[in-house]
Amino acid sequence: MGAVLTIGLLATVLLQAPAPTQTVDELMASPADHLNQDIAVRGEVQDGTIDNATMTFVLEGSSATLTIRFTDAMVSNGLDDNRTVYAEGILLFEDGAYVLDANVIKTSCPSKYEEEAEREE
Repeated sequence: MGAVLTIGLLATVLLQAPAPTQTVDELMASPADHLNQDIAVRGEVQDGTIDNATMTFVLEGSSATLTIRFTDAMVSNGLDDNRTVYAEGILLFEDGAYVLDANVIKTSCPSKYEEEAEREE
């Protein structure tokens, strides 16, 4: 009986495990491979793209961008231009463009990224 419960619990954990986080550039290199899938992506909020009327913003990498829709998302404090953001949701293709329909959006303290950049130098 214990083995059955252990296997059931392990299967549940594996099925609910979030996808590995990708950068915007990594995801947009082959977005069709992730269409209609639950994904996790990180990037920087493109300056001036937060639109509270449409509940969208653009997340950018070094060479690619992705529109994030946050209508039903839990959004942590600090969503602002040029902030590094982590978003989870379903990747959709709408009106000729890829859109992440996010259910979670997390921001981090900018000092965390500044400290990491200083350590890398």
